[in-house]
Amino acid sequence: MAREKPRKALLQLLQRAGNQLCADCAAPDPDWASHTLGVFICLNCSGIHRNIPQVSKVKSVRLDSWDDVQVEFMAANGNNVAKARYESKIPPFYYKPTFPDCQLLREQWIRAKYERKEFIYTEKQEPYSAGYREGLLWKRGRDNGQFLSRKFVLSEREGALKYFNKNDAKEPKAIMKIEHLNATFQPSKIGNPHGLQITYLKDNSTRNIFVYHEDGKETVDWFNAIRAARFHYLQVAFPGASDVDLVPKLSRNYLKEGYMEKTGPKQTEGFKKRWFTMDDRRLMYFKDPLDAFARGEVFIGSKENSYKVLEGLPPSTQGNHWQYGITIVTPDRKFLFACETESDQQEWITAFQKVISRPMLPQEYAVEAHFKHKP
Repeated sequence: MAREKPRKALLQLLQRAGNQLCADCAAPDPDWASHTLGVFICLNCSGIHRNIPQVSKVKSVRLDSWDDVQVEFMAANGNNVAKARYESKIPPFYYKPTFPDCQLLREQWIRAKYERKEFIYTEKQEPYSAGYREGLLWKRGRDNGQFLSRKFVLSEREGALKYFNKNDAKEPKAIMKIEHLNATFQPSKIGNPHGLQITYLKDNSTRNIFVYHEDGKETVDWFNAIRAARFHYLQVAFPGASDVDLVPKLSRNYLKEGYMEKTGPKQTEGFKKRWFTMDDRRLMYFKDPLDAFARGEVFIGSKENSYKVLEGLPPSTQGNHWQYGITIVTPDRKFLFACETESDQQEWITAFQKVISRPMLPQEYAVEAHFKHKP
Protein backbone atom coordinates (compact mmCIF):
# COMPACT_ATOMS: atom_id res chain seq x y z
CA MET A 1 0.00 0.00 0.00
CA ALA A 2 2.92 2.33 0.69
CA ARG A 3 3.81 2.30 -3.01
CA GLU A 4 0.23 2.72 -4.20
CA LYS A 5 -0.30 6.23 -2.82
CA PRO A 6 2.61 7.89 -4.71
CA ARG A 7 1.76 5.95 -7.89
CA LYS A 8 -1.87 7.07 -7.71
CA ALA A 9 -0.76 10.70 -7.25
CA LEU A 10 1.59 10.42 -10.26
CA LEU A 11 -1.14 8.91 -12.44
CA GLN A 12 -3.34 11.87 -11.52
CA LEU A 13 -0.53 14.27 -12.45
CA LEU A 14 -0.33 12.60 -15.89
CA GLN A 15 -3.88 13.84 -16.56
CA ARG A 16 -2.89 17.48 -16.10
CA ALA A 17 -2.64 19.73 -19.16
CA GLY A 18 0.79 19.36 -20.77
CA ASN A 19 1.61 16.06 -19.05
CA GLN A 20 -0.39 13.87 -21.44
CA LEU A 21 2.34 14.08 -24.10
CA CYS A 22 6.07 13.45 -23.72
CA ALA A 23 7.80 16.71 -22.76
CA ASP A 24 10.52 16.14 -25.36
CA CYS A 25 9.02 14.43 -28.42
CA ALA A 26 5.22 14.80 -27.92
CA ALA A 27 4.62 11.03 -27.98
CA PRO A 28 1.24 10.25 -26.37
CA ASP A 29 0.83 8.64 -22.93
CA PRO A 30 4.27 9.11 -21.36
CA ASP A 31 4.85 6.74 -18.45
CA TRP A 32 8.36 7.71 -17.42
CA ALA A 33 9.51 10.84 -15.62
CA SER A 34 12.65 12.78 -14.74
CA HIS A 35 12.36 13.43 -11.00
CA THR A 36 15.22 15.96 -11.14
CA LEU A 37 13.74 18.03 -14.01
CA GLY A 38 10.07 17.49 -13.17
CA VAL A 39 8.98 16.30 -16.64
CA PHE A 40 6.95 13.33 -17.86
CA ILE A 41 8.57 11.59 -20.82
CA CYS A 42 8.21 8.50 -23.03
CA LEU A 43 10.30 5.33 -22.86
CA ASN A 44 12.52 6.34 -25.84
CA CYS A 45 13.33 9.77 -24.41
CA SER A 46 13.95 8.25 -20.95
CA GLY A 47 16.83 6.32 -22.56
CA ILE A 48 18.38 9.60 -23.74
CA HIS A 49 17.90 11.16 -20.28
CA ARG A 50 19.82 8.22 -18.76
CA ASN A 51 22.85 9.38 -20.80
CA ILE A 52 22.90 12.73 -18.96
CA PRO A 53 22.72 11.52 -15.32
CA GLN A 54 24.36 14.70 -14.05
CA VAL A 55 21.23 16.55 -15.20
CA SER A 56 18.38 14.05 -15.25
CA LYS A 57 17.43 11.00 -13.22
CA VAL A 58 14.51 8.96 -14.50
CA LYS A 59 11.98 6.53 -13.09
CA SER A 60 9.03 4.58 -14.38
CA VAL A 61 5.75 6.08 -13.19
CA ARG A 62 4.19 2.63 -12.83
CA LEU A 63 7.05 0.27 -11.97
CA ASP A 64 9.50 2.16 -9.74
CA SER A 65 9.22 3.30 -6.12
CA TRP A 66 8.63 7.00 -5.50
CA ASP A 67 8.89 8.93 -2.25
CA ASP A 68 6.65 11.83 -1.24
CA VAL A 69 9.33 14.48 -1.86
CA GLN A 70 9.81 13.33 -5.46
CA VAL A 71 6.06 13.28 -6.09
CA GLU A 72 5.71 16.79 -4.62
CA PHE A 73 8.50 18.00 -6.94
CA MET A 74 6.67 16.54 -9.95
CA ALA A 75 3.44 18.21 -8.80
CA ALA A 76 5.18 21.59 -8.42
CA ASN A 77 6.69 21.32 -11.90
CA GLY A 78 5.36 19.22 -14.79
CA ASN A 79 5.75 19.63 -18.54
CA ASN A 80 4.26 23.10 -18.94
CA VAL A 81 6.41 24.62 -16.19
CA ALA A 82 9.54 22.97 -17.61
CA LYS A 83 8.68 24.17 -21.11
CA ALA A 84 8.40 27.76 -19.90
CA ARG A 85 11.81 27.43 -18.26
CA TYR A 86 13.85 25.37 -20.74
CA GLU A 87 12.24 26.43 -24.05
CA SER A 88 11.77 30.14 -23.38
CA LYS A 89 14.12 31.41 -26.12
CA ILE A 90 13.94 28.92 -28.99
CA PRO A 91 14.68 30.63 -32.33
CA PRO A 92 11.75 30.21 -34.75
CA PHE A 93 13.94 28.35 -37.26
CA TYR A 94 15.21 25.76 -34.75
CA TYR A 95 13.90 22.29 -35.54
CA LYS A 96 11.93 20.81 -32.63
CA PRO A 97 11.87 17.05 -33.25
CA THR A 98 8.92 14.80 -32.49
CA PHE A 99 8.74 11.04 -31.91
CA PRO A 100 8.95 9.97 -35.61
CA ASP A 101 12.29 11.83 -35.99
CA CYS A 102 15.67 10.09 -35.86
CA GLN A 103 17.51 9.35 -32.62
CA LEU A 104 20.20 11.99 -33.25
CA LEU A 105 17.74 14.88 -33.58
CA ARG A 106 15.87 13.86 -30.43
CA GLU A 107 19.08 13.34 -28.44
CA GLN A 108 20.59 16.69 -29.38
CA TRP A 109 17.28 18.47 -28.70
CA ILE A 110 17.19 17.00 -25.17
CA ARG A 111 20.86 17.82 -24.55
CA ALA A 112 20.38 21.36 -25.93
CA LYS A 113 17.44 21.95 -23.59
CA TYR A 114 18.60 20.50 -20.29
CA GLU A 115 22.36 19.96 -20.48
CA ARG A 116 23.55 22.97 -22.50
CA LYS A 117 20.54 25.22 -21.68
CA GLU A 118 20.71 26.72 -25.17
CA PHE A 119 17.18 28.14 -24.96
CA ILE A 120 17.82 29.97 -21.71
CA TYR A 121 21.18 31.53 -22.69
CA THR A 122 20.95 32.80 -26.28
CA GLU A 123 24.74 33.20 -26.64
CA LYS A 124 24.90 29.39 -26.74
CA GLN A 125 22.94 29.49 -30.03
CA GLU A 126 25.80 31.16 -31.88
CA PRO A 127 26.96 27.97 -33.74
CA TYR A 128 23.75 27.94 -35.81
CA SER A 129 22.42 31.51 -35.61
CA ALA A 130 25.44 33.67 -36.50
CA GLY A 131 24.71 33.74 -40.26
CA TYR A 132 28.11 32.21 -41.05
CA ARG A 133 29.50 28.75 -40.38
CA GLU A 134 32.50 26.85 -41.64
CA GLY A 135 33.98 23.50 -40.78
CA LEU A 136 34.86 20.02 -41.98
CA LEU A 137 32.31 17.35 -42.84
CA TRP A 138 32.78 13.84 -44.21
CA LYS A 139 31.30 13.89 -47.72
CA ARG A 140 30.53 10.86 -49.85
CA GLY A 141 32.43 10.83 -53.15
CA ARG A 142 30.18 10.84 -56.22
CA ASP A 143 32.07 8.18 -58.13
CA ASN A 144 33.81 5.90 -55.63
CA GLY A 145 31.41 6.11 -52.67
CA GLN A 146 34.22 6.88 -50.19
CA PHE A 147 33.67 9.51 -47.49
CA LEU A 148 36.37 12.18 -47.56
CA SER A 149 36.87 15.23 -45.32
CA ARG A 150 35.76 18.43 -47.05
CA LYS A 151 35.58 22.06 -45.95
CA PHE A 152 32.07 23.56 -45.98
CA VAL A 153 31.20 27.25 -45.71
CA LEU A 154 27.67 28.57 -45.17
CA SER A 155 27.28 32.32 -45.68
CA GLU A 156 23.95 34.12 -45.44
CA ARG A 157 25.58 37.25 -46.84
CA GLU A 158 26.61 35.35 -49.99
CA GLY A 159 23.35 33.42 -50.01
CA ALA A 160 25.12 30.10 -50.48
CA LEU A 161 26.55 26.92 -48.99
CA LYS A 162 29.89 26.00 -50.59
CA TYR A 163 32.30 23.13 -50.24
CA PHE A 164 35.96 22.83 -51.17
CA ASN A 165 37.92 19.74 -52.18
CA LYS A 166 41.01 21.09 -50.40
CA ASN A 167 41.19 23.29 -47.31
CA ASP A 168 43.38 25.84 -49.07
CA ALA A 169 41.45 25.78 -52.38
CA LYS A 170 40.57 29.22 -53.73
CA GLU A 171 37.54 28.08 -55.71
CA PRO A 172 34.70 25.95 -54.31
CA LYS A 173 33.84 22.62 -55.88
CA ALA A 174 30.13 23.49 -55.63
CA ILE A 175 28.01 26.53 -54.81
CA MET A 176 24.54 25.73 -53.47
CA LYS A 177 22.13 28.66 -53.34
CA ILE A 178 20.24 28.98 -50.06
CA GLU A 179 17.10 29.63 -52.13
CA HIS A 180 17.03 25.97 -53.31
CA LEU A 181 18.75 24.25 -50.39
CA ASN A 182 17.23 21.40 -48.39
CA ALA A 183 18.63 19.15 -45.68
CA THR A 184 17.12 15.98 -44.22
CA PHE A 185 18.50 13.34 -41.88
CA GLN A 186 18.97 9.95 -43.57
CA PRO A 187 20.84 7.71 -41.10
CA SER A 188 19.63 4.38 -42.54
CA LYS A 189 20.16 5.36 -46.16
CA ILE A 190 23.66 6.76 -45.57
CA GLY A 191 24.59 4.02 -43.09
CA ASN A 192 25.66 6.46 -40.37
CA PRO A 193 23.59 7.60 -37.35
CA HIS A 194 24.64 11.20 -38.09
CA GLY A 195 23.99 11.02 -41.85
CA LEU A 196 22.57 14.16 -43.49
CA GLN A 197 21.37 14.44 -47.10
CA ILE A 198 21.71 17.93 -48.62
CA THR A 199 19.98 18.70 -51.91
CA TYR A 200 20.06 21.68 -54.22
CA LEU A 201 19.11 22.52 -57.79
CA LYS A 202 21.70 22.56 -60.57
CA ASP A 203 20.37 23.45 -64.03
CA ASN A 204 16.85 22.81 -62.69
CA SER A 205 17.79 19.23 -61.74
CA THR A 206 18.20 17.94 -58.20
CA ARG A 207 21.74 17.21 -56.94
CA ASN A 208 22.34 15.17 -53.76
CA ILE A 209 25.29 15.23 -51.44
CA PHE A 210 25.63 12.98 -48.39
CA VAL A 211 27.58 14.12 -45.32
CA TYR A 212 28.12 13.43 -41.64
CA HIS A 213 30.24 14.52 -38.68
CA GLU A 214 31.47 12.18 -35.93
CA ASP A 215 30.10 14.63 -33.34
CA GLY A 216 26.30 14.54 -33.40
CA LYS A 217 26.05 18.10 -32.11
CA GLU A 218 28.07 19.35 -35.08
CA THR A 219 25.75 17.65 -37.57
CA VAL A 220 22.62 19.04 -35.91
CA ASP A 221 24.21 22.51 -35.68
CA TRP A 222 24.85 22.41 -39.46
CA PHE A 223 21.23 21.35 -40.02
CA ASN A 224 19.87 24.22 -37.92
CA ALA A 225 22.34 26.70 -39.47
CA ILE A 226 20.94 25.78 -42.91
CA ARG A 227 17.39 26.26 -41.56
CA ALA A 228 18.41 29.65 -40.10
CA ALA A 229 19.87 30.76 -43.45
CA ARG A 230 16.71 29.63 -45.26
CA PHE A 231 14.54 31.45 -42.70
CA HIS A 232 16.37 34.74 -43.14
CA TYR A 233 16.35 34.37 -46.93
CA LEU A 234 12.58 33.76 -46.94
CA GLN A 235 11.96 36.71 -44.59
CA VAL A 236 13.49 38.96 -47.26
CA ALA A 237 11.81 37.16 -50.17
CA PHE A 238 8.35 37.27 -48.52
CA PRO A 239 8.38 40.37 -46.29
CA GLY A 240 4.70 40.10 -45.34
CA ALA A 241 4.81 36.45 -44.31
CA SER A 242 4.58 35.39 -40.65
CA ASP A 243 6.97 32.97 -38.95
CA VAL A 244 4.15 30.40 -38.95
CA ASP A 245 4.01 30.62 -42.77
CA LEU A 246 7.79 30.44 -43.26
CA VAL A 247 8.89 27.73 -40.79
CA PRO A 248 7.34 24.79 -42.73
CA LYS A 249 9.37 25.88 -45.80
CA LEU A 250 12.79 25.76 -44.08
CA SER A 251 13.49 22.07 -44.62
CA ARG A 252 11.40 19.08 -45.60
CA ASN A 253 11.47 15.34 -45.27
CA TYR A 254 10.55 13.31 -48.32
CA LEU A 255 6.93 12.22 -48.68
CA LYS A 256 8.04 8.72 -49.66
CA GLU A 257 11.16 6.84 -50.76
CA GLY A 258 11.73 3.28 -51.92
CA TYR A 259 12.16 0.91 -54.84
CA MET A 260 9.68 0.61 -57.71
CA GLU A 261 9.98 -0.74 -61.23
CA LYS A 262 9.53 1.63 -64.15
CA THR A 263 9.34 1.43 -67.91
CA GLY A 264 10.28 4.00 -70.57
CA PRO A 265 8.06 6.52 -72.40
CA LYS A 266 7.07 4.07 -75.17
CA GLN A 267 6.07 1.52 -72.51
CA THR A 268 7.51 -1.26 -74.67
CA GLU A 269 10.88 -1.53 -72.89
CA GLY A 270 11.33 -3.90 -69.97
CA PHE A 271 10.69 -2.64 -66.46
CA LYS A 272 13.79 -1.69 -64.46
CA LYS A 273 14.13 -1.49 -60.68
CA ARG A 274 14.93 2.06 -59.54
CA TRP A 275 15.09 3.96 -56.25
CA PHE A 276 12.37 6.64 -56.16
CA THR A 277 12.18 9.78 -54.03
CA MET A 278 9.04 11.92 -53.76
CA ASP A 279 10.23 15.43 -52.88
CA ASP A 280 7.14 17.62 -52.80
CA ARG A 281 6.07 17.75 -56.48
CA ARG A 282 9.27 16.20 -57.85
CA LEU A 283 9.30 12.43 -58.30
CA MET A 284 12.92 11.46 -58.90
CA TYR A 285 14.41 8.10 -59.71
CA PHE A 286 17.95 6.82 -59.21
CA LYS A 287 19.83 3.66 -60.06
CA ASP A 288 21.21 3.64 -56.49
CA PRO A 289 19.77 5.41 -53.40
CA LEU A 290 23.08 7.28 -52.90
CA ASP A 291 23.48 8.56 -56.47
CA ALA A 292 24.35 12.25 -56.77
CA PHE A 293 22.04 12.89 -59.73
CA ALA A 294 18.61 11.53 -60.56
CA ARG A 295 18.29 9.47 -63.76
CA GLY A 296 15.02 11.29 -64.35
CA GLU A 297 12.42 13.51 -62.71
CA VAL A 298 8.66 13.71 -63.13
CA PHE A 299 6.62 16.75 -62.12
CA ILE A 300 3.43 15.84 -60.27
CA GLY A 301 0.85 18.61 -60.61
CA SER A 302 -2.71 18.86 -59.28
CA LYS A 303 -6.01 17.24 -60.27
CA GLU A 304 -7.24 20.64 -61.55
CA ASN A 305 -4.42 20.44 -64.10
CA SER A 306 -5.28 16.93 -65.32
CA TYR A 307 -2.87 14.96 -63.13
CA LYS A 308 -4.17 11.79 -61.55
CA VAL A 309 -2.99 8.52 -60.01
CA LEU A 310 -4.61 5.17 -60.83
CA GLU A 311 -4.20 1.82 -59.14
CA GLY A 312 -2.97 -0.85 -61.56
CA LEU A 313 -1.44 -0.85 -65.05
CA PRO A 314 -3.04 -0.81 -68.53
CA PRO A 315 -4.14 -4.36 -69.59
CA SER A 316 -1.56 -4.53 -72.37
CA THR A 317 1.41 -3.89 -70.05
CA GLN A 318 4.20 -6.47 -70.15
CA GLY A 319 7.63 -6.91 -68.64
CA ASN A 320 6.97 -5.99 -65.00
CA HIS A 321 8.30 -8.48 -62.44
CA TRP A 322 6.37 -6.88 -59.58
CA GLN A 323 2.59 -7.18 -59.68
CA TYR A 324 1.27 -4.12 -57.83
CA GLY A 325 0.98 -1.42 -60.49
CA ILE A 326 0.51 2.35 -60.40
CA THR A 327 -0.27 4.63 -63.34
CA ILE A 328 0.44 8.36 -63.11
CA VAL A 329 -1.47 10.36 -65.71
CA THR A 330 -0.02 13.77 -66.66
CA PRO A 331 -1.14 16.18 -69.42
CA ASP A 332 1.69 14.81 -71.61
CA ARG A 333 1.77 11.07 -71.02
CA LYS A 334 1.29 8.15 -68.64
CA PHE A 335 4.01 6.89 -66.32
CA LEU A 336 3.88 3.23 -65.32
CA PHE A 337 5.33 1.86 -62.08
CA ALA A 338 5.18 -1.47 -60.27
CA CYS A 339 5.63 -2.19 -56.55
CA GLU A 340 6.83 -5.35 -54.85
CA THR A 341 4.06 -5.44 -52.23
CA GLU A 342 0.49 -4.19 -51.93
CA SER A 343 1.39 -2.11 -48.85
CA ASP A 344 4.15 -0.36 -50.86
CA GLN A 345 1.65 0.30 -53.64
CA GLN A 346 -0.88 1.82 -51.24
CA GLU A 347 1.74 4.00 -49.54
CA TRP A 348 2.92 5.37 -52.90
CA ILE A 349 -0.66 6.01 -54.04
CA THR A 350 -1.36 7.87 -50.78
CA ALA A 351 1.76 10.02 -51.28
CA PHE A 352 0.81 10.82 -54.91
CA GLN A 353 -2.79 11.63 -53.99
CA LYS A 354 -1.63 13.96 -51.22
CA VAL A 355 0.28 16.03 -53.80
CA ILE A 356 -2.30 15.80 -56.60
CA SER A 357 -5.15 16.89 -54.33
CA ARG A 358 -3.29 20.10 -53.40
CA PRO A 359 -3.84 23.08 -55.73
CA MET A 360 -0.70 24.32 -57.45
CA LEU A 361 0.94 27.55 -56.26
CA PRO A 362 1.87 30.27 -58.80
CA GLN A 363 5.59 29.46 -58.52
CA GLU A 364 4.86 25.77 -59.14
CA TYR A 365 3.46 26.60 -62.59
CA ALA A 366 6.87 28.07 -63.43
CA VAL A 367 8.56 24.84 -62.26
CA GLU A 368 6.14 22.79 -64.37
CA ALA A 369 6.85 24.95 -67.43
CA HIS A 370 10.62 24.45 -67.13
CA PHE A 371 10.43 20.83 -66.20
CA LYS A 372 12.10 18.32 -68.44
CA HIS A 373 10.36 14.95 -68.48
CA LYS A 374 13.31 12.60 -68.80
CA PRO A 375 12.69 9.21 -70.38
